[in-house]
Amino acid sequence: MRLLIVGPLGGQISAATKIAMDHGAKVAHVEGIEQATHALRAGRGADLLMVDARLDIAALIAANEAEHIVVPIVAAGVGIDPNMAARAIRAGAREYISLPPEPELIAAVLAAVCDDERPIIAEDASMKQVIGLADQIAASDASIMITGESGVGKEVLARYVHKKSKRKDKPFIAVNCAAIPEHLLESELFGHEKGAFTGAVARRIGKFEEADGGTLLLDEISEMDLRLQSKLLRALQERVIDRVGGGKPVPVNIRVLATSNRDLSSQVRAGEFREDLLYRLNVVNLRIPALRERKDDLSALAQFFIDKYARANGRPARRLSPEGLTQVLAHAWPGNVRELENAMHRAVLLAGGEDVGAEAIRAPDGAPVGARDATGAAIEAAQEAARHLVGRTVAEVEQDLILETLTHCLGNRTHAAHILGISIRTLRNKLKIYSDDGVKVPPPPTGQAA
Repeated sequence: MRLLIVGPLGGQISAATKIAMDHGAKVAHVEGIEQATHALRAGRGADLLMVDARLDIAALIAANEAEHIVVPIVAAGVGIDPNMAARAIRAGAREYISLPPEPELIAAVLAAVCDDERPIIAEDASMKQVIGLADQIAASDASIMITGESGVGKEVLARYVHKKSKRKDKPFIAVNCAAIPEHLLESELFGHEKGAFTGAVARRIGKFEEADGGTLLLDEISEMDLRLQSKLLRALQERVIDRVGGGKPVPVNIRVLATSNRDLSSQVRAGEFREDLLYRLNVVNLRIPALRERKDDLSALAQFFIDKYARANGRPARRLSPEGLTQVLAHAWPGNVRELENAMHRAVLLAGGEDVGAEAIRAPDGAPVGARDATGAAIEAAQEAARHLVGRTVAEVEQDLILETLTHCLGNRTHAAHILGISIRTLRNKLKIYSDDGVKVPPPPTGQAA
């Protein structure tokens, strides 16, 4: 991933830079907020900004938003200063990191926005077949559609394909089409010219140009509106783009990968996705099976995450006990690898013995994972829900369902929308209505736009 450090950071910049680079980040540095916006505008992109908390973070965010630049920000300051941290969060920073930096904290923040260092773990025959196909086509320039449920690891596979390709030494740029508001996405992808709209004070290079020579990943492309799909189709066919407000086509040399957790064929039939664009993107389809379909991967993945979070939290190395493995195998893992990772992280923190046992593998609410028969649990849940429906309006029931699903997904909007069977845009509109009415809405996790 690409990290841009903004400000002097009290002399601790060298330590923060070294830790980030040790974790695979490509690090650049500028002195102030004006230089940061200039660097982003000029195409020296970043996946994350680490900004000195003494700088005007609100002004930096406002300047970026005025030019349709969307990059998450973490604030950093010397020592633990609650007031400074509170000011930074109120200004729009996602997190506050105290300096001198702790390696584990830097690693956690980097992991929250990027899956660069996550290896492909494939012990199951179905997953090995997907990896085999990926190996076959990686060296080509064919567009690839990667599909599968939320949390199965679609971006991880996209990065794997890039690293196996002839473009591996060039940029890999990922754009989450679901996380960027519709009115900002066009400029994010194609850039804009000076004066293209209010706030466009200079030319801005978009992700297509940033990825020139390399790979562009369009994550959750099903959330892109039809007008922008038309512009994307032309870019793929002609290998040229038009910046917003520009009159001169700009040639680009990129390979495009796309992901979706929705059935795009159904969206084509519903008139929500262009059929010609689907044909252009879906030259090869890599479908990642849900975790419940690849049981042989569960043991290896669970142990990988146990080892990872034991190191990150300074805990002793532990193995997954036979009873713990039985519990892991019994659970359906609707959140897939993402849910398994969170469960193993909790298990590392809760485990008291030499092994990670069944008693430590719990859901976010503390209930044992996979402890009950799935059918009995479903019947019990349905009966309990029915008892609470009588006398309530449809709107009230819908609000509870949406908020409870979002809480179950730890605030992840994309995952919640998939479970609910609605688009991310519809979910955002609902959450804005609830928030305007004073209802408490679970915040998104670090690295995901609200």
